[in-house]
Amino acid sequence: MEKRVQINTAEPKAYKALGELMKYVKTCDLDSVHTELINIRASQINGCAFCLDMHTRDALKQGEKDQRIFVLSAWRETDFFSEEEQVILRMTEEITLISQQGLSSETYQKAAALFDEHYISKIIMAIVTINTLNRIAISTHKPIVS
Repeated sequence: MEKRVQINTAEPKAYKALGELMKYVKTCDLDSVHTELINIRASQINGCAFCLDMHTRDALKQGEKDQRIFVLSAWRETDFFSEEEQVILRMTEEITLISQQGLSSETYQKAAALFDEHYISKIIMAIVTINTLNRIAISTHKPIVS
């Protein structure tokens, strides 16, 4: 793979600003399982190997079950995910694939029935953040560190 610019070293101020958003997502009261499901599912959709590597490792360290990670891309075909997790995964897919339809009214209403406006806002911010990181990692060929 060709070597490309690494924004964190070429433009550290820009990366630092993004780091503040990453810190917010990590420290807000969004459940860590929810955060990692968002991170992994968006990264699967976007094809971001760097982020998939990082976030599957993070999820495993936090006690996530291997089997749930293995089937995450086919989550609709299992009963491994709670109702809340299913809504979060649906939100992740719809927001990640925003040009297809965006966050549908049906999905939003399901989220509103389960979460308050603060939690919904945090879910959306987590989805937006990982999508930004995916785009940076893919466009710059961010190397996976073994």
